[in-house]
Amino acid sequence: MQSFLNLSLIFNLQRRLLEILLLFSISLGQKEPEFWEDPQVIEKNKLKPHATLIPYNSINNAITCNKENSSRFKSLNGNWRFNWVEKPDDRPLKFQNDDFDVSKWDFIKVPSSWQLMGYGQPIYTNIKHPFLYPNPPVPPKNNNPVGSYKRTFQLPLSWSKNRTIIHFDGVKSAFFLWVNGNKVGYSQGSMTPAEFDITEYLKTGNNSISVQVFRWSDASFIEDQDFWRLSGIYRDVYLMNLPNAHIRHFKVDASLTRNLKNGKLSVTSHLKNYSERGKKVFLEVQCLDIQSKEVLASFSKSLFIPSLKEIILDSSVQITDISPWSAEIPNLYLLILSLTDELTNSTEFVSSKIGFRNVEIKYGQMLVNNKPIIIKGVNRHEHDPIMGRTISEDLMIKDIKLMKKFNINAVRTSHYPNHPRWYELCDEYGIYVMDEANIESHYFWSKFTKDPKWENAFLDRAKRMVFRDVNHPSVIIWSLGNEAGYGPNHEKMANWIRKYDDSRLIHYEGREPGYTPLPNHFDIISNMYPSVDLMKKLHNENPNRPIILCEYSHAMGNSNGNLFKYWDNIYTYPRMQGGYIWDWVDQGILKQKDNQDFYAYGGDFEESIHDSNFCINGLIGPDRKPHPALHELKYQMQDIKVHFSKNKLNQIKLENRFFFKTLDNIKGKGVLYENGKPTLEFSLDLYNIAPGEHKYIDIPITSNLINNILSEYYITFYFNLKSKTKWAKKNHLVASDQYIIQEKRKGINQYQNIQSKIAGVDLRKKTDPSEIVFERNNDGIIISASDVKYQFNFDQGQLLKVYLGDTEFISSPIIHNIWRAPTDNDKGGSYQESFYSRWKKAGYNDLKRSVESVNYKKNDNNSVKVSVNENYSNKTTKIQVLINYIVLRDGTLKIKVETDINPILPVIPKIGLTTQIPSTFSTVNWYGRGPQESYSDRKLGTFIGLYNENVDNLYFPYIKPQENGNRSDTRWMLISDSNNKGILIEAEEYFNFSAHRYSLENLSKSKHTVDLKNSNYINLNIDHKMMGLGGDDSWNPRTHNEFLIKPDLYKFSYTFKFINNLNNE
Repeated sequence: MQSFLNLSLIFNLQRRLLEILLLFSISLGQKEPEFWEDPQVIEKNKLKPHATLIPYNSINNAITCNKENSSRFKSLNGNWRFNWVEKPDDRPLKFQNDDFDVSKWDFIKVPSSWQLMGYGQPIYTNIKHPFLYPNPPVPPKNNNPVGSYKRTFQLPLSWSKNRTIIHFDGVKSAFFLWVNGNKVGYSQGSMTPAEFDITEYLKTGNNSISVQVFRWSDASFIEDQDFWRLSGIYRDVYLMNLPNAHIRHFKVDASLTRNLKNGKLSVTSHLKNYSERGKKVFLEVQCLDIQSKEVLASFSKSLFIPSLKEIILDSSVQITDISPWSAEIPNLYLLILSLTDELTNSTEFVSSKIGFRNVEIKYGQMLVNNKPIIIKGVNRHEHDPIMGRTISEDLMIKDIKLMKKFNINAVRTSHYPNHPRWYELCDEYGIYVMDEANIESHYFWSKFTKDPKWENAFLDRAKRMVFRDVNHPSVIIWSLGNEAGYGPNHEKMANWIRKYDDSRLIHYEGREPGYTPLPNHFDIISNMYPSVDLMKKLHNENPNRPIILCEYSHAMGNSNGNLFKYWDNIYTYPRMQGGYIWDWVDQGILKQKDNQDFYAYGGDFEESIHDSNFCINGLIGPDRKPHPALHELKYQMQDIKVHFSKNKLNQIKLENRFFFKTLDNIKGKGVLYENGKPTLEFSLDLYNIAPGEHKYIDIPITSNLINNILSEYYITFYFNLKSKTKWAKKNHLVASDQYIIQEKRKGINQYQNIQSKIAGVDLRKKTDPSEIVFERNNDGIIISASDVKYQFNFDQGQLLKVYLGDTEFISSPIIHNIWRAPTDNDKGGSYQESFYSRWKKAGYNDLKRSVESVNYKKNDNNSVKVSVNENYSNKTTKIQVLINYIVLRDGTLKIKVETDINPILPVIPKIGLTTQIPSTFSTVNWYGRGPQESYSDRKLGTFIGLYNENVDNLYFPYIKPQENGNRSDTRWMLISDSNNKGILIEAEEYFNFSAHRYSLENLSKSKHTVDLKNSNYINLNIDHKMMGLGGDDSWNPRTHNEFLIKPDLYKFSYTFKFINNLNNE
């Protein structure tokens, strides 16, 4: 027997030796891939996903739904020791050990992105990968920074008998975890939580936690989103202490009966026993009124959970007289789950705010609570200009309040699940959410969705998103990711989601092949950036699905022209149900240059791979300052619409475009204006206008009030909150509308009939004209009329300067101009030649002026005319211009222009005049559209009126300087100084104007606002025509035809009046 045992031992030793030799030979031939290089390894020891929850010890604390009130919660946010290296081979390998000295390491704030804390480079790319020669699934070997984090904490004494879980809300891209030197696990999938049970590694008193984060991993190939590539522990980290009998997960289905009056509450509870003996427990589920805390319904059950097992219990109850949840009226209820361990008589409480609502497709429409709601949405990246991807609750609330104020009701979480708190706030404030999985492989498109090796990674991302967010009523659509092609792995995601949660719709825009005009898959047709014609085609050819654009109207720089066309059609076609603007916030990162703040974009961190300012495409700035386009969007998406006809002045039709709300908390009024001055104000009866209904309202407007054929009359309607709401103060303007009853008549001197208190000048008064005097000098003439002196240079063919008394009013020649500082849309030309490229080829930015002839003539004693024939030309372009300067006896200057542009030339940026005036002329009054900037294809949200503004506020600081500040449909404008001296400009036709302290050349060439230099003058542009902005996208020249300026013969004129004392005029 002993001999047999010895032989067996020898045999086993030999076999083990052979195994070791075999493993060694294999390792010499091919090294096993690291976890972060293997798409089939997405985690190690990571716990199963669950709904957002915190355990509480008392119902009173649970009712608050605030984790800070739980004794079972401990935050690990704060300062951690930190080490950063450029590549994995250089990372510390034993730093997790307790005897490893990290005292000389830096501190880093958690949560944060390490690039914004001074380690490595932020990188912005859109499609291309942020490292050279991408070779999936292996990230770069020598360009993969690793951050090592370490900190200690004290384990509360009361936690020692229960399970302790560490929870990471977000770590990018992949990480390993150690506790007290013991390796716990590994995780990737950076936008959903990672949890680990660390109970067995803990000790009484002081404990250490070590985390090693890799910037790139195999996951980076399917996290190729269009945003800043930042790394680290960027969301919250905390500990949870779980009782041995624990509510591990719960799923809520809170639906409504067909009549919407009653609710069905279904709760699936996952109950876990962590102990080695079976447990008798008592589960109770209560639904409470969130205000009174009255229990509206409950169910309970005694159960037995076997040792180390999890059981699942389905329960449901009917609740009468329910108040439904919608984004308009976000009614919430409080759900309390309690689990009592009958052996220890201890109870765990878990709470959640829930809402009752239905989501379905019926007759090709998406219905929420039986109504075909309209998605008035935006795409939203999580972005803070200082902290990057780390978003504070205050900033989240600021975003939501701004959205609500500007009539935005929906958000697509582009392109990843957002911070868990965001969804709670959307529940509370009322925002419809399209929750998007953390998948994008823009560069490689369908490569990964067609590869079975990546199936687990795809499916895991769907599961973790759905498990986490399933209980939020705000989430009405699941999205399978973005721009990752289409294939079997997407189908598997969708199949699992439908099986687990059939109460919501599924969206995914990606197709194979991509970017075709064909409709995409699943429940919603959501083609990106379609034309309005394609929208109609998709609508008419696909009667069983709604059209909800996942991205449209690209808000890059000065953009979002043509919005009205989309919204006119959305309100017309029943299955066009809105869309999501791209996107919400400019992703600028705050930097300094020469002690001046500016917002950085791709390339500003000396990174070699980047996509420049393509991340600067928001409706608001990084500081949350609204762009002018947001006001246009607010107007297009407002929920109150006035229909007015000149044929029936005394009646309007008022339409309530809300789906669930009356207008009871809205007060309405109308104001009749004559030439900008209010002449009549009246209230509107908004009582008893049901959602989706309209009402005819009589108003006190009669033809007797429109009694001057020389005047312009218009009526403006205002709708304000009667009382404050969660998101806005009392009197907040929720909607407005304007109709012109009688337009300004062409050719009528507008200011003969206007008296403006804003302008501070009576424009009807006439001055006593004196005789015109002019004197010839060596290079031209000086014309004097009523104390106004005009200095003409005949050699240059220009009006050089204008003086009134001793004051200089015009500081540089008034010159013809067709150039504007190019917008981002002007430069867009991925598939077609951009407008900017065409302009550059034609040399529009570098035309040389030459004078053909200068003539002058005195007409009796009433006027002097100086005529200048000039050419603007280069090797390819020639534009002929005739300018007639007419000086009248009263000192008024009329400028008449004829511009002849050869029809073979490209479209024109703009046509007008430009000059410089002294910088002291800094106050602008005007009668036209305002107060925000406006353009021919983006002006309906700016109303006709009298406005007053400082010239500095006419400029809008787009992060990359470009054309800005234009005011369209101007009747007259007055620019003045603090000494009541001013220049009044008027035209026979409506005109455009802008006034800046920066020169056109400076605006055209600057990359950032910090590059703009004060020219020490006001640069005044008076334009006959200004090309539209476009904005259907920013990579093609898509300004619509009717908003282009075609080469042709153009005639226009302006009148300049120079005023010495506005108070005396």
